[in-house]
Amino acid sequence: MYVDTREWANPDRVNYASSRLYYHHSLLIARKFGEHFSLQLMPTIVHRNLVATIADKNTIFGIGAGTSIRLTGSLRLNAEYNYILPNQIFSTIGGETVQNSFSIGVDLETGGHVFQLHFTNSRGMTEKSLVGETTGRWLKGDIHFGFNVSRVFTVKKPKTFTDEN
Repeated sequence: MYVDTREWANPDRVNYASSRLYYHHSLLIARKFGEHFSLQLMPTIVHRNLVATIADKNTIFGIGAGTSIRLTGSLRLNAEYNYILPNQIFSTIGGETVQNSFSIGVDLETGGHVFQLHFTNSRGMTEKSLVGETTGRWLKGDIHFGFNVSRVFTVKKPKTFTDEN
């Protein structure tokens, strides 16, 4: 579930708190093929409680595909494409039509940290943004750079008297 906290686009009409809500559902179907290649399919539904025009669908259907290829022990190449089924979104966002999302990036693992660097035609990183709000076009140079850093913390089980014997 997502909440849009931006100013109302049309403050002159009655705006409900529920109009700010979006919902996302995906079925993640993934498989690892050996040690170096993984593939994932993602049938996706995004529901928007408020849409720009009556022609726009509140519920958007799409399908995504992603892959990860291990290049070295600590470097992975990743790609993801989200296809929006046709005839669901007719309005524009900032005067631009909605596009399918495509991202490519790398994961670099360094001693407990994973640095993710990615290039995409989407401005947001959530499914709400990827499916239904992407306006960038790769061939026109509408490419955005993003990054994530994650750290894995593990809590070790304390030794007990029986573990030592």
